[in-house]
Amino acid sequence: MKTNKSFTKRLKTTKKGKIIARAKGQDHYNAKEGRKTKTTKRQPVSISLTNKAKRRFLPRV
Repeated sequence: MKTNKSFTKRLKTTKKGKIIARAKGQDHYNAKEGRKTKTTKRQPVSISLTNKAKRRFLPRV
């Protein structure tokens, strides 16, 4: 099965094996957002994937 390269490039794996990505919805239309929403969008989000998804999207893990 081919690896989905576009999705793989958006993920990062930590030393302990956690998968981290950018928070969704932070590209544009953020002027009307509150301060709390803006700051939480800047922080990375931890993602939980099944073993099958890990094999597909992160072949080296």
